[in-house]
Amino acid sequence: MRFASLGSGSKGNATLVEWRDTCLMIDCGFSIRDTTQRLAKLGKTPQDINAILVTHEHSDHWKGVVPLASKFSIDVYVTAGCLRSKKADGKVFPCHIIDSHSAFKIGDINVTPVPVPHDAREPVQFLFNSDQHQFGILTDVGSLTPHIESLYGQCDGLLIEANHDLDMLYAGSYPEFLKERVAGRWGHLNNQQTADLLSLIDQQRMQQLVIGHISEKNNSLEKVKSAVEGVIDDCGQLHYACQQQGFDWLELN
Repeated sequence: MRFASLGSGSKGNATLVEWRDTCLMIDCGFSIRDTTQRLAKLGKTPQDINAILVTHEHSDHWKGVVPLASKFSIDVYVTAGCLRSKKADGKVFPCHIIDSHSAFKIGDINVTPVPVPHDAREPVQFLFNSDQHQFGILTDVGSLTPHIESLYGQCDGLLIEANHDLDMLYAGSYPEFLKERVAGRWGHLNNQQTADLLSLIDQQRMQQLVIGHISEKNNSLEKVKSAVEGVIDDCGQLHYACQQQGFDWLELN
């Protein structure tokens, strides 16, 4: 199993997961042209994508889903709440409604949706299983729950957000309501929350750990490193995703 990112941040998100003959895209927050260009850097085309899985309806995750799926006839998997919150602009696209509490399979990959606290309608994150490995995505999460902590403890690969540093957020230029939204229980994980979760995982099993969705205004790479690197002594390879390049393919062996 391997995974890669087309970009990670408030200006657009998309992640690829591939195992055997199945290649899944999680979210698509970029235009068709931008998505195609970013895919090419990873050696892929839209025709290689078997399905798009949507975590929630915010534009940095949803913007390109319907255009890409409509143009290239790609199946979309989305919760009922998420789909109801959006209009498809009259475009017809193949859509599958998923139960946010029930696992399902697409091609060779087993998928487990994980309900999360975020200011969207029926948001989920995902775990992906091959015959031997588990890869998890955990971004756009306002607070940690026992359910999240239990499910993400055995990942071989993980993409997790460290969105903001609380001091930088509150000292920054965001209006007060937006600061409260980002830092609230339905917003995004801050550096310390991310470090808290990482301290609970089975680090000896973790092969590839990626910190992503790092705010360009309310965080810094130095502050993220200071928060997380002290709690991952036994972890495998550590990477930091960015908005422009995302990150290249990472293998789970």
